[in-house]
Amino acid sequence: MSGVADHTIEIEIPPRPDYVSLVRVVVAAAAELDPSLEPPRVDDLRVAVSEATTNAIQAHIRSGCSRPVRVSCQRSGGRVSVVVSDEGPGFDAGARLQATPPETPVRLGRESGMGISIMRALADESSIDSGPKGTEVHLRFEQP
Repeated sequence: MSGVADHTIEIEIPPRPDYVSLVRVVVAAAAELDPSLEPPRVDDLRVAVSEATTNAIQAHIRSGCSRPVRVSCQRSGGRVSVVVSDEGPGFDAGARLQATPPETPVRLGRESGMGISIMRALADESSIDSGPKGTEVHLRFEQP
């Protein structure tokens, strides 16, 4: 244990892109309260959470959902866990990643799972639960 109390912070944001920076600041501030998570890991967390939040907002915009996107950040025992939840139509994360090989230039800049690849590369653990009622992205970060 890092000596810092365990905490959970939850935030709901409108499904608008201009709120991604707010989520980044809140989640990074929560993570930085634990001195065991060094700045490079907090930077990884910022990027991965930005990708997850952006995907959630885009899902809401595409489906016409005006309900908030939810972000929960839990700090416990030297690790930070984040869950980003939306109420969009869901998708098959595995199919998006396998649809086009990562080295294919056409994949870059498309909504083809690149954000998912980034999240998976940066987080120590990640999972995506998606269905017709929404998606939850789970990310965990800790100091190696």
